[in-house]
Amino acid sequence: MKSQQSMYPAVLKLCAAAVLGLGAGAACAGVSVNDAATPAARGMAIVEQTDRIIVKYKDEAAPVAVKAGKASAASALSVAPLSSARKAVLDRAGQQFGFLMKESHRIGTGARVIKLDRKTTLADAAKLAAEVAARDPNVEYAEPDRIMKPLLTPNDSMYTQQWDLYEATGGMNLPAAWDKSTGSGIRVAVIDTGYRPHADLSGQILAGYDFISDATIANDGGGRDSDASDPGDWTAAGECGAGEPASNSSWHGTHVAGTIAALTNNGSGVAGVAFGAKIVPVRVLGKCGGYTSDIADGIIWASGGTVSGVPNIAARAQVINMSLGGGGACDTTTQNAINGARSRGTVVVVAAGNEAQNASNSSPANCSGVITVAATNRSGGRASYSNYGTIVDVAAPGGDSGAAILSTLNAGTKAPGADSYAGYMGTSMATPHVAGVVALMLAKNAALTPDEVEARLKSSARAFPASCSGCGAGIVNASAAVDAATGSSTSTGPTVSEAESNNTLSTANSVTTTGTTVNGTMASTSDTDYFVVQVPAGKTLSAVLTPNASSDYDLYIYNNAGTQLALSENGAGAVDSASSANTGSTTAARYVRVVYYSGGTGSTSGKYTLKLSW
Repeated sequence: MKSQQSMYPAVLKLCAAAVLGLGAGAACAGVSVNDAATPAARGMAIVEQTDRIIVKYKDEAAPVAVKAGKASAASALSVAPLSSARKAVLDRAGQQFGFLMKESHRIGTGARVIKLDRKTTLADAAKLAAEVAARDPNVEYAEPDRIMKPLLTPNDSMYTQQWDLYEATGGMNLPAAWDKSTGSGIRVAVIDTGYRPHADLSGQILAGYDFISDATIANDGGGRDSDASDPGDWTAAGECGAGEPASNSSWHGTHVAGTIAALTNNGSGVAGVAFGAKIVPVRVLGKCGGYTSDIADGIIWASGGTVSGVPNIAARAQVINMSLGGGGACDTTTQNAINGARSRGTVVVVAAGNEAQNASNSSPANCSGVITVAATNRSGGRASYSNYGTIVDVAAPGGDSGAAILSTLNAGTKAPGADSYAGYMGTSMATPHVAGVVALMLAKNAALTPDEVEARLKSSARAFPASCSGCGAGIVNASAAVDAATGSSTSTGPTVSEAESNNTLSTANSVTTTGTTVNGTMASTSDTDYFVVQVPAGKTLSAVLTPNASSDYDLYIYNNAGTQLALSENGAGAVDSASSANTGSTTAARYVRVVYYSGGTGSTSGKYTLKLSW
C-alpha cells in the first residue's frame, strides 16, 4: 500500500452500482410469469452512519485454517476476548466520545469488529477510531465499519434482445469467443445480495456463504450461515434512516449472476457471457446494505482465505465480481482483503460507479490491484451515469436510456416470487460482462496471474466507436481477449536496452516496434526513465513492467502534454501493467515512465523489464 491513511478517513457513499430498468414478462419452464416489479427509487443520500469500528492490532494475525465441517453457524462469529488492558483502552476512548463499546467478532484480515451502543456519523466514528489508535501503540489501524447499500433508480425502457453480447457497435463480440471458450472449469464469486434459484441458473450455482453478521440486515432470521440465498432486501419508508424512501427487493445478485453464467442454448431465457462457468454466491448485502467488514470476509473466503469460524471454501473462486461502489478512499480493510485475494491468484473485477464523476473518488474502484470497469451504451460511448478517469481499466456494456441489460431476476416485490427477467442499467451490469470474459480467458489459460489477465484484457480491447473519455483501454472484445489469453495475439518484438539519459519527456527513448521488451535499470533512488511510443489511431498501448523480486518500481503513461493517462502502483516484486487507447483519427504519442519507489538500485540490484505492445 502506497497511499497514506489520513487520521480522519474520508466519508464514503457506498452503493450497488446499478440503475434499474423495467421487468420483462417471460415464459420460464413453460410457466408464464408477470413482469418483475420495479423496485422503488432509492435516494442518492450518502450512508453517513455506522455503529461499528474495525480495529487491527499489530500482534494479531489472520485466523488459521479450520477443517471443513467443523465450524457451525453459532461459532462463526466467535472470537477470543481482548485482554483487559486493551478493553480498558477501548472503554476510555469510548467514554471520551460518549460511547459504550463491546467486541463483536474477528474478520479474515485478523482485525476485530467493535460494536458501539448506538449509531453515529462516519465522521465521529472516524474520530473515535483515531482516538483508539492514538491511545494504543499496538493498534495497526482503526477505521469505521462503513455500510454499503444498493442505489437503484427506475428506468422505463428494456429490450428483449441482448445487444450487449453481439452487436458490432456496442457489443462484446461474444459469439466468436464462444467458439473458443465457454468458461468451463472456472468459478466466479458474486459478492452481492445473494441469489435466487432460477430456471436459467439451474446447475450454475455452487455452494456459497452468507456473511451478513447483523440479523436485521440479513432479513433471514439469523446472522452468518451457509445459506447464500436472497430473502429480499425490501425496506419500509424510514427503515434505513430518516427520509429514506421505501423500496422493493432488488434481487441484484441474481441479475449479476445471470449476466455471467445464465444457461445458454437451452431454448429459453437469456445467454450468459461465460455459460460454462459456475457462480459462487457470497451474500454481503441485505436490508439497508452491508458492512465493510462482512464484505472483506466475503472477499477473503471466496478467494480461498480463512475466516474465523467459517469452513474454508471447497475450491477458491478464480474471479471475484464486485458490482459495488461509492465515494471516498479505499479503506485499509478492503485493500488488505483484495491484496490477500490477489496473492492467492484471484482476479478482482469492480464497478467504476454511477455518479458521473472521476472514479478516483470511488471505492473500491480506486483500490489497488483491481480491474475497474466503466459502462458504455448501445452506441459504444460512455453511459451517461458512468464514472471515468485514469484509474478505469476497461469498459463494457452497462446500458443507458433506451437500451438496458437483460438478465435473470425474481418477480417478488418483497419476498421471493416467480422467476422473471428484467433490464437493469449501471456499472453493476458492465462489471459482470468483464468478469465473464475473464472466466473465458482463464478457461483457456489457467496459469495467468491477475496482472497478466489485466494486461491482456487491456491490450485486446477495441477502440471506442463513440466518445468515451476516461473509459480505459477500450471496450472489452471477448474474442480477442480469449486469443490474448492463449498468446495467439501477443506480439513478439525485439529486446533492447534502455539508453540514458532519459529522465524527461524530451529525452525519452523511442520504441518503434510492437512487442518490444526493454531491459532497464533504476540507477538510483531518484532515477526515472521515459519511453515514447507513437500509437496508431484506434490502437491501445499496453505497458507491462516487471521489477526484480526485491524492488518496487511504478508505471505511468502520459500524453504529449504531460497529462497522466494511466498508472499502476503495485508492491515490491509485483508486475505493474497500464494501458492507453488512442481513440483519435491520427497517430498520437504516449510516454511511458518507470519510477523508483523502493528496493534495489544500480546495475545489479536495480534491473527491470518493460514490454510495450500496441
